[in-house]
Amino acid sequence: MKFDTGQGRLLLIDGDVTVAEYVYEPSEPQLESPRPYLLLRTRDGADVTAYRPADHVWHKGLSLALPAVGPHNFWGGPSYIHGRGYVQLPNNGAQVHRSFELVRDDGPAGFVERLDWVAQDGALVLTEERRLTARPVDGVTWALTWRSALTNVSGRELGFGSPTSKGRENAGYCGIFWRGPVEFTGGEILAPSGPAGDAARGEPGPWLAFVAPDGSAGVLMLDAGTGDTPWFARSEEYAGLNPAPFFFTETLLPPGETLVLSAVLLVGSADVAGHADGAGADLVAELREAQP
Repeated sequence: MKFDTGQGRLLLIDGDVTVAEYVYEPSEPQLESPRPYLLLRTRDGADVTAYRPADHVWHKGLSLALPAVGPHNFWGGPSYIHGRGYVQLPNNGAQVHRSFELVRDDGPAGFVERLDWVAQDGALVLTEERRLTARPVDGVTWALTWRSALTNVSGRELGFGSPTSKGRENAGYCGIFWRGPVEFTGGEILAPSGPAGDAARGEPGPWLAFVAPDGSAGVLMLDAGTGDTPWFARSEEYAGLNPAPFFFTETLLPPGETLVLSAVLLVGSADVAGHADGAGADLVAELREAQP
């Protein structure tokens, strides 16, 4: 596997298949909180992510999306205000690409990116160092690691939260978020204890997997933070997964301090969850060793 450059995007090439497109110069409107995102495919070329689905146009493949960073919305769309519901505010920020450093050696394909998180009014809120790596696992499975170090440069304390931390029940989405294609809706969500379905939402655990309804593909996502982070998970309404560290409670980040978010995603067949205790666990350990 190797990353190659394209127009405003990096392409991850696996043989003659582009298994990922990392779009770092998004063209979406401010309302959608523009940010870099990955469009992912299996090793035989089947899509496993959605882009701007009709139900939530601000959902973009795999991305780092945060609905509440102080007063700012880096998720897209309206913000949840307790007692008022969802309200469209002039607070949709953007993640702005600044530079790349591609990894060109005999190890996993990867890159380091530096970004600025900019409020809708133009103020600088966060700076980020993002590290992504990709590698094959077996003949049908490949893995992606994601590590983001976010530094508060706003000059004020920032609360990282979710709609649930703001008062909406069971809607704690926040973090490194995977949105599956519309064809994945109604698929099976698996936890370490077995089939979990939408009941996995809000529950802690080291990983969740999502299998397409027709069994054609699956994704496995592992939390590389504490390993007992609550999960945001949906299948009945749409296909979505992410370890959600601010699901129930805000995390406060003082000025000048850094917060690290990281996860592992494996793309493969319907039995991709079988890699959780093998390749998945190894990659989680690798990410944790890299954290300060």
